[in-house]
Amino acid sequence: MQPFRPEITARLAELAPLLLDQVDAMTDRMLEVLLRTEPAYGELLAHGEEEMRAGTRANLERGMLLLIGAVSGNARTSLRDARDVGRRRALQGVPLEAVLRAYRLGGQVTWEALLEVSRRSGRDDTLLLEVAGSVWRTNDAECSAVAEGYREEQRRLAGIDEGARQQVLDGLIDGRGGDPAFVRTASELLAVPLEGRLVAVVALPGPDGDPGLDAPGAALLKRGVRSVWGIRSGAQVGIVALGPGGCEVLTWLPTMANGPVGVSAVVVGAAAAGTAYRLAETAARTLPAGACRVVTIDERLPEALLSNSPEISSRLVGQSLGGLLELPADEREVLLDTLAAFLDSDGSPTRAADELYCHRNTVMHRLRRIESVTGRKLTDPRSRLLWQLALLGTEHRGTTQRSA
Repeated sequence: MQPFRPEITARLAELAPLLLDQVDAMTDRMLEVLLRTEPAYGELLAHGEEEMRAGTRANLERGMLLLIGAVSGNARTSLRDARDVGRRRALQGVPLEAVLRAYRLGGQVTWEALLEVSRRSGRDDTLLLEVAGSVWRTNDAECSAVAEGYREEQRRLAGIDEGARQQVLDGLIDGRGGDPAFVRTASELLAVPLEGRLVAVVALPGPDGDPGLDAPGAALLKRGVRSVWGIRSGAQVGIVALGPGGCEVLTWLPTMANGPVGVSAVVVGAAAAGTAYRLAETAARTLPAGACRVVTIDERLPEALLSNSPEISSRLVGQSLGGLLELPADEREVLLDTLAAFLDSDGSPTRAADELYCHRNTVMHRLRRIESVTGRKLTDPRSRLLWQLALLGTEHRGTTQRSA
């Protein structure tokens, strides 16, 4: 951008505080128009309004500062940022035409805001007519940079096949995340930052054999979260890079779940991706087959311990429940439900009776029967602990939890 004449620069300096005060209203105006006129942006706003609002506001503010300052050194930064927007929108699948219309709308909103603050200041600004050409020349340059970044990203994406993605995922799971050269190449190839906070996700097939998650990579990307996905041992596996909104990933995944889904603890750096994968897989495999649920490893620690030690789990169930499992099916299920309700009620027969919709005396009778066939006492804290673990080991959660 060429410097303006001194009198125009002085006038812009006067208007600068007034114009910058309008940035929030300008952002609202842009988002309202985009939501009404551009379906692709409406979808982005539905999935990540805060990210869209922050990005739109930052772009408008950069454009205003460039206009007000009229300093050539800022133009390079503005064009680099525009190229980055183009790349991000290409990744998110927004049509290029819609992206360019959004950028031109930004120029229009900026110009209208400048005229409005000038009018409110009480002066008829013929000087600003010289600014108009600069506004649109800058906007055209930014649109060209957006298109350049968009097409660069399209070419990059076209050069990545599923085999390359799978190789990167396998490398991370198999321990190559400790190799800086591998991590650098993988990050550049997939445009996924692998040096920061990560979680692994493992989705087992749903009841009908369908994928456990419905297009998770694309769905997360629309929310500004980058990830790499592939297949491992018949399950979908993803390594997800957590940004500022990373904690929200756990609220988004259930909307895509068609089967059991496990999520690891947060790890830092690609070197820990293999550990994260094993934690996520363990969490997923603690869920009953066909369950459409998303759980973290921290939610399933007791189940994870039992599932990783099947011999110990089997012995724990046998020693804790004893003859109870050998009873006829109907009696066995009634007693297991009663035991689960009793333990869930902190050892209160009255609360257990309320949960089971029966009389307290009925619960007491069943509890005495449980003591008799297991050889353990209800008042013994260790017996209660063993019973709780045994119920987890038999995947018996009680009537209330099974129906949840």
